[in-house]
Amino acid sequence: MSDSPAARLQQLFEGHRLTPTQRRIAHSMVRQAVDAPFLSSVELAELAGVSQPSVTRFAVALGFDGYPALRRHLREVAPGGRAEGETPYNEYQQAVRGEIENLRRLAELLADPAPVERAGKLLAGSRPLPVLGLRAASSQARGFAYFAAKVHPDVRLLDEGGTMLPDRIDTARGAGASALLCFALPRHPKEVVDALAYARSAGLTVVTVADSAFAPVAAHSDLLIPAAVGTGLAFDTACAPMLLGRVLLEAMCDGLPDAQARLEEFDARAAARGLFVE
Repeated sequence: MSDSPAARLQQLFEGHRLTPTQRRIAHSMVRQAVDAPFLSSVELAELAGVSQPSVTRFAVALGFDGYPALRRHLREVAPGGRAEGETPYNEYQQAVRGEIENLRRLAELLADPAPVERAGKLLAGSRPLPVLGLRAASSQARGFAYFAAKVHPDVRLLDEGGTMLPDRIDTARGAGASALLCFALPRHPKEVVDALAYARSAGLTVVTVADSAFAPVAAHSDLLIPAAVGTGLAFDTACAPMLLGRVLLEAMCDGLPDAQARLEEFDARAAARGLFVE
């Protein structure tokens, strides 16, 4: 990781759950990394287009007593000026580099394949297989379900909340489901936590992909595999959870003896229909 002023500021912000307004302040500081330690709270608020109290709350969210304490810290450890010839990474590059780091940590986690292999067997053995993901996690659940349906005989996507969600869990359980896969990403909806508690009470084994082993869904998961989200932009990025979903697909295929035959059958039908442009 670069030791540029922007990089040092980015490292200070990483690991904190910041609101979109607070991330806007952080981005403004990264863009003005050299000058950031010398900005007053009013100047920073004007730069970010937020209120002065928002700047104070931002400093507290980072663990400081207030903005003066944050500014003192920045003057001590953050940038004092740009080194000759230095080309700092901009905020977009920092976001990409943050995701690269998340993928590196995921690779280290997968050095022990046992949890993924166990998850693959659980998912392969569940007929049907409900896949849950609400709000920010809905795209992860939908992507997994799309590909899983090509090799698994009965995948049921649960990407809408409401009073029907427990009913759909009951229906899957009544049809023979033994496991449920959940994608849980911040900000974590209470409805997801409640749904997992309900699923376990119904007898389902819950496999969860979450942003942290300490996510709120952990208490209601039988097997949780963490994959960090990127927090360098105003909205989270989820490259690592997406890749972990594909890894789980691979492990599930290993537990489905007819997976390859199903894929070949799909390819044959797709070719006959002219489904894809070659």
